[in-house]
Amino acid sequence: MRVLIIGCGYIGTPLALRLRSQGHEVWGLRRQGTDTSDLLRQGIHPLAAEVTDPTSLAAALGSLHFDWTVNALSSRGGGEEGYRRLYLQGTEAILTHFQAKPPRCYVHLSSTSVYGQTDGSWVNEDSPAEPSNGTSRILVEVEQTLLQASRSTGWPTVILRSAGIYGPDRGHLFQQFLKGEARLTDDGSRWLNMVHQDDLVATISAALERPAHGQILNVSDDAPATELEFFTWLAARLGRPLPPSIDPDTKQRKRGATNKRISNQRLKNTLLPRLTHPTFRDGYEAEIQRGIAGKGQ
Repeated sequence: MRVLIIGCGYIGTPLALRLRSQGHEVWGLRRQGTDTSDLLRQGIHPLAAEVTDPTSLAAALGSLHFDWTVNALSSRGGGEEGYRRLYLQGTEAILTHFQAKPPRCYVHLSSTSVYGQTDGSWVNEDSPAEPSNGTSRILVEVEQTLLQASRSTGWPTVILRSAGIYGPDRGHLFQQFLKGEARLTDDGSRWLNMVHQDDLVATISAALERPAHGQILNVSDDAPATELEFFTWLAARLGRPLPPSIDPDTKQRKRGATNKRISNQRLKNTLLPRLTHPTFRDGYEAEIQRGIAGKGQ
């Protein structure tokens, strides 16, 4: 298959390498001015464009046709304006560019932040996606744009809502803990939902191979954990004290806006029956061992 990965970064690059190893021909698109020499060295065709600019996108892609396309764009901040420009305008530009000859499957990477629940309840793909956060509302708008295109034109969309991604050199709370900057929100009862880089990449690959057009899937591990559970395990594993608690309303904890448990049952029933890292313990143990090995210990 000829595959285009839009946003060849933390998720897109290992996905490109996985698909390349399976014999697919892969193009990786990054922002203009971004280094793409690593892609070229590893047999990935590099492309550079501003996805929000139809002219730039057309110049980079030309008349290339792709069997599969993955949108794994990642925001670098910019607030609501940046999200609207990158995700919504970018999606609209992609739809316009490929309207004459769409790919057989288009996988869009979204986020479980679209669920705004704050009561610790379980949520699945049928739960309301009504976030209070402005950037997350834009992600919902992007999803609706894609689903409308799927209904009206047959645009072959699969939407994957990813939980908090961690893996090599990634994991916000883990990195804060290592720096001694982590804080427990109140009593630590807020629920965390995570997915390892390996499992997200495997999910995208499976979604391309067995597409369910018009479907939304949550991509999260098997066992949501509370902040207290997460930090207690880390403290014991690394021989460090628990982080201190802070008031849940303080601005220091911006990530504490929601509190819910993500169900991945639909994912396991349709695409990925078993995860490589089914809990944060499995995934972070692998990262701890990787760090030890990297230090030669």
